[in-house]
This record gives sequence, C-alpha cells and structure tokens, in this order.
Amino acid sequence: MPPRKRLTPADRHAQLLGVGARLFAARPYADVLMEEVAEEAGVSRALLYRHFPSKHALFAAVYQEAADRLLAETRLDPADSLVEQLVQGMDVHLDYFTANRNAVLAANRVLAGDPVIQTIMANELDALRERLLGVLPLADEGAREAVSGVLKSWLVFVQVLCVDWLAHETCTRTQLRDVCVGAVLGALRPLLDEAPAPGWEPERPAQA
Repeated sequence: MPPRKRLTPADRHAQLLGVGARLFAARPYADVLMEEVAEEAGVSRALLYRHFPSKHALFAAVYQEAADRLLAETRLDPADSLVEQLVQGMDVHLDYFTANRNAVLAANRVLAGDPVIQTIMANELDALRERLLGVLPLADEGAREAVSGVLKSWLVFVQVLCVDWLAHETCTRTQLRDVCVGAVLGALRPLLDEAPAPGWEPERPAQA
C-alpha cells in the first residue's frame, strides 16, 4: 500500500466517496469489496470503516451524493419551454445512468427493498416533482393536485423504464428520452389550460 496522504477528515471522506463511486460504477455491487476501496484510497481498512461502517453505508452515501448532484444539475427555468426543461433534465439523468450503470442497477434491483436507498430515490423524485409543479401553468389548487399525481406516477414510470433500458437497451438513448418526454406531455394535456408543448415532435433518426 502506498504511503497514506494526510488529509482533513472532510477531504478524506470526500476521497473515499470518490473511490467508492468509481468502483460501484465499474462493477456490480456484489463484486465491490471494502478492502479494495481502502487499497485504492491508500488507507487502512480501519480508517475506511471509521468513515463508512459497511459497504451498504458507503453505497448509500455515494448514491445520496449522486442524487444531490443530479438535482443541482437539473435546470428548471420558466424562461425555457417545457420541452427544453424536460429534455435537459432527462439528459442530465441519462448521462449519469449510462456512466454509472452498475450503481443504478444496484440501487434499483440488488437493493430494491432497502429502505435507505429507496428513501434517497423517493426524496429526489419528490424534489423533481415539486420543481416541475413550480414551472407549469396551473390555474388553481385543484389543478395542482391533479398534475402532482400525474407527475408522481410519471417519474416512477421514467425510473422503471430507464432501469429496464440499462439492462436491455431495447431502443436508442434518444428514443428513450423522447418516449419519457412524450409520455408526460400527453398525460398533462387534459389537465392544463394551454397545450404543454404545441407542435412538439420527437427527434427522428437520420436517414442513411
């Protein structure tokens, strides 16, 4: 093991999170060993376990950091069209999903019944729903409640569809994104006073 570089506790914590994120992205959850995390970070196992008492705790911290970053990078700006906002948000998430396929599959399949991981995902979905409600033209509280229910179901639909796509890739990434965007536009249309995206058409693949 190389000599350990002295870091502040906060910097060491961040370093270990970075190593964990890299390994969970590169390998299935079962193949990531805490011993390897310690070795890659150049620390003792005892020090690693002082920061993260288990592999589960490390993964949960990695996934929480990812959820926070995805929320920060998802830009919902009323100055943009609804389609632009939806496409930007989908692209941010799909960038993460494709780069961290093993971690996403671990959270949604290996740890599907884990309350800590599920709470992290549920909190992010709730935050995204609240942001979308803030940029939609809603006439009153009744409309807000109806739209909120649609968005809640749509976000779960997107989550399930994206996880299945990561496992099987039955369509292109652009098609996946446009299916998700088209689904919510269609679901919202009966509930809004104005069409959510008049004239929007999904991208067509280039002809050979």
